[in-house]
Formats: sequence, C-alpha cells, structure tokens
Amino acid sequence: MNTKNSTSHLQNPSLLKLMRLTSPSLPIGGYSYSQGLEFAVSSGWVHDTSTASDWIQGLLTNSLINLDLPVLKKLYEAWQEPDTDRLRYWSNFLSANRDAFELQEEDRQLGKALARLLVDLELEEAKHFSSPPYCGFLTLYTLAAVRWDISLNDAAHGFLWMWAENKVLCAMKLIPLGQTDGQKILSAVIETISRVVNQGLDLPDEDIGYTAPGQGIASALHETQYTRLFRS
Repeated sequence: MNTKNSTSHLQNPSLLKLMRLTSPSLPIGGYSYSQGLEFAVSSGWVHDTSTASDWIQGLLTNSLINLDLPVLKKLYEAWQEPDTDRLRYWSNFLSANRDAFELQEEDRQLGKALARLLVDLELEEAKHFSSPPYCGFLTLYTLAAVRWDISLNDAAHGFLWMWAENKVLCAMKLIPLGQTDGQKILSAVIETISRVVNQGLDLPDEDIGYTAPGQGIASALHETQYTRLFRS
C-alpha cells in the first residue's frame, strides 16, 4: 500500500470535498430541474440518444462555455480576495442572463438551498445568502470551492460534470433512455468538458454572455406546458 499517497489525501481532502459538492445526493433539489429539456422532449426536438447528446453537448459548447464557466471564475476570484462588489456584480450579471423566469427561479432556489446546507456544514459566510436578497447557485458553489481549497480548475470540471450528469438523468426519465444510453452520452461529455473548461476560463470579459436562445424559449414555454415532471 502506498501510505504516502493515502496520507496526502487525508491532509488535503479537497477531491473528496469536490465529490461531495457535486454529488447528485447533495440535498438542494437539483434533480427537480431540466432547464428546458422537458419541453424539448415533449415537442420532439429531443427524442433519442443522439438528439439528447446533441442538446447536452450543444449547451456545453455554446452556452456554459460563454456564460457559466467565465462567471464561475469571476466569482471564485472574488471570494479569494474577498471583494463583495465584484461578487454582487457577477451574481447579478449571471441572473440577468437567465432569460426565462424558470431559469432565474432555479438559480435562486438552488442558491438558497446550498446556502442553508453550507451553514449547517459550518461555513458561516453562507448565512448571509440564506435569506433575501438571494444569490444564485454558482455564488455559493464558488464560496464552498474556495473555502474548501478546491482549485479553480477542479471546481470548473466538477461543476460541468454535475450539470451534465443531471441533464443525462433528466433525459433518461423523459425520453426515456436506458442506463447504458445515458453512459454513452456521458462518455462523449467527458471528452468535451476539459476543452470547454480551458476555453471558458480564458474568455475575455467582453465575450461573456448568454448564447442559447433555444433553451430560453424552451424554458419559457415550459411554464405553460400541460404536464410536467420538472420545475424548469
């Protein structure tokens, strides 16, 4: 047994803390949201493994890469300083780029839930965000990442994996897909995430913004969809 490696992980268990922060079992209700995928399935835009993969990969390479990833970096750096003005600016910027009510509400609800959880886990800085005015999920996610010594690069990879895994689980329920089909989509996602992280974290400020109008339309139309399993 390599006792040196074992001791290293015990002294700085940031990997395990990242795994906890991105786990599907994290009690914040992330499983309740499809971010427009439910409407896309009901309308026939997404109907099998191939189209589900296209939807997920498309959002990774055309939306999260231009908005969520660079804002994650800004929030992470703001927590490091710390700089409350920068935190407020980028939190508000991210919310303003959620162009459907359900997407904005999802961000607030997940942020509020994560804030409460972090307070219970003795991260007192989160207490300010457990009551109005609420901040979005990424604000609290980056707080945990910085305080738990999770590197920016690892936090970015973990966030994208958590997002993609949730979307695959939604597709499996909605289309539906088998577990093997879901794993095939995730296999393709693995090859995409590192490229998305590298590009997204280096994006200039003037290029940061929302670039997925189809998702926004799907989420807006989901608000009046007749039958729904998910909240967005």
